[in-house]
Amino acid sequence: MFFFTLFKVLHILAGFTALAVFWIPIVTKKGGKAHSRIGWVYVASMAIVAISAWFMGMWRIGFDPDGTVESVAFAWFLIFIAILSSATAWYGLRVLRFKNRKTGHRQWGDLLFPAVLLTSGICISLYGASIGFTLLTWFPLIGILLGASQLLYWLRPPAKKMHWWMEHLGGMLGCCIATITAFTVFGAPRLLGVSAVHPIVWFIPTIVLVPVIAGFSAYYRRKFNQTKQM
Repeated sequence: MFFFTLFKVLHILAGFTALAVFWIPIVTKKGGKAHSRIGWVYVASMAIVAISAWFMGMWRIGFDPDGTVESVAFAWFLIFIAILSSATAWYGLRVLRFKNRKTGHRQWGDLLFPAVLLTSGICISLYGASIGFTLLTWFPLIGILLGASQLLYWLRPPAKKMHWWMEHLGGMLGCCIATITAFTVFGAPRLLGVSAVHPIVWFIPTIVLVPVIAGFSAYYRRKFNQTKQM
């Protein structure tokens, strides 16, 4: 129990730090000092969140004497959030590292993360459907889509101008979806003192942020195309 409590405290502190700073890199000048420094604070916070979430989820599944079907289901969701947040953050960083590539990318570490995200999304979605748990049935679909798109990006030669910019943006905003969704599912009900919320509330971060990602991508795509024509 000591280690569970320790990881829980670390998870809460890192989670609130991530929630407090995630918006700063979005609104500040891209590539500027604030964007870079606060971005690294966010990534470090999410690394702690992912590791602690994985540990707590595994403990709930394998060692909790008071475990129920519902608590195990939420534990699997916690583990999936850990996979989603770490995979998207890693992807967001690595596309910058290889922004000048001209061919397909085959480094195993960069392919492993999206492969795990894709596979875990499929498995957990099927598990959620088998027990009739709405959150586990539908939320992993975003991991399936992101995992598949990331694999395709790495395996194919780049075809668009400033491709790495778009992928970095999508990766980090995908991580933001994981951050806010986890808070919506676990943190907000406890802060508000409610035992449960309507399942639609769990999907609000995805419903809001997916169009934001699409909007940002479209904006910067037009901007880069105009720069190219000039």
